[in-house]
Amino acid sequence: MALAGCDRSSAAKLFLGAMSAWNQRVEQALFSPTRLAPELPPSALTPEEAFPSYFIADDMPFPPDNWALKVGGLVARPAVFSLDDLKRMPRTDMRVRHHCVEGWSAVAGWHGVRLSEIARAVGIDRRALFVEFRSFDAGYWSSWDIESAMHPQTILAYGMNGHPLYPDHGAPLRLYSTVKLGYKMVKYLVEVNFLPEPTGGYWEDQGYEWFAGV
Repeated sequence: MALAGCDRSSAAKLFLGAMSAWNQRVEQALFSPTRLAPELPPSALTPEEAFPSYFIADDMPFPPDNWALKVGGLVARPAVFSLDDLKRMPRTDMRVRHHCVEGWSAVAGWHGVRLSEIARAVGIDRRALFVEFRSFDAGYWSSWDIESAMHPQTILAYGMNGHPLYPDHGAPLRLYSTVKLGYKMVKYLVEVNFLPEPTGGYWEDQGYEWFAGV
């Protein structure tokens, strides 16, 4: 009986793994690197106090005094960026709908620098097919496909609704994009690595879908 139970469990895992791989192939096939999510009017904004915030640590994370963003991996010029460095780069603003895997959605305005600008600054290698994002929030991380990461609506956001990010939404810097579900958008960013292989993620390694496209 125990063996039969193990067999059923193994079969279920194989089936779920196959379905997950199929879903990922379909999502990747549907993804367009040029299709933009619609810009929404100010009247669509969700009141900020009603926009859910989330972090992994027991207490709200606050950046270390010497916070900086480290960018490395398969790049010609590994770099460390201060927040002022990022603010001197071309700014992108967007007011779009956020989608959570739990089923809720909300609208906020975000501003920051496109990840593609960072990639250009450090000179990414063509072998870099994935991007890893790491956080100072209890080791949270996620990895993305390079096409989604280079989408024009994928930014490193340092502002929300016209003001600097507050700690509950990922200050001083968070990943934000219109092309992924919320758990892929790493808050409290501290490191970005351009890599030849994916490295999973905090939730992805617990069974959540890896591609997680919208």
